[in-house]
Amino acid sequence: MNETQQNLSQQMSDRVVAIRYIVVWTGMIFLAIFNGILRGAVFEVYLDSLAAHQLSSVTLVILFFIATWLVSSKWPIGTSRQAIIIGLIWVILTPVFEFTFGMLVMGNYLSYMLNDYNLMAGRLWSLVLVAVALLPTVVYKLRRQIN
Repeated sequence: MNETQQNLSQQMSDRVVAIRYIVVWTGMIFLAIFNGILRGAVFEVYLDSLAAHQLSSVTLVILFFIATWLVSSKWPIGTSRQAIIIGLIWVILTPVFEFTFGMLVMGNYLSYMLNDYNLMAGRLWSLVLVAVALLPTVVYKLRRQIN
């Protein structure tokens, strides 16, 4: 296989993996909904609103890690390049979905939604986005160490 053929093969592989992990991301929406229900039904019963938000941010990252780990056994992330591509796609899709759903479906104002990004107020959503971007790379590297 010459260099051009190898590049085309890598590009096709990158595209297939990206498409698969876009599907995974759509499934992760249901994990986020479950996590929100958990926050409202359990965490907010025992904690104040801010602490419940913080705890649910951590549980969401854990749920996303578990999902990424499990899926990567079926659909391996083959290269660090693929892991970075997946992370970039996820970190773009997440706020696009969040703001579209939040503003158009839930009727929230932009200022209300941006409040979740205020680290100085103890809001952790921006750190969740950092985790979403890094999870594919973390899982890729962990799987390489194990195998």
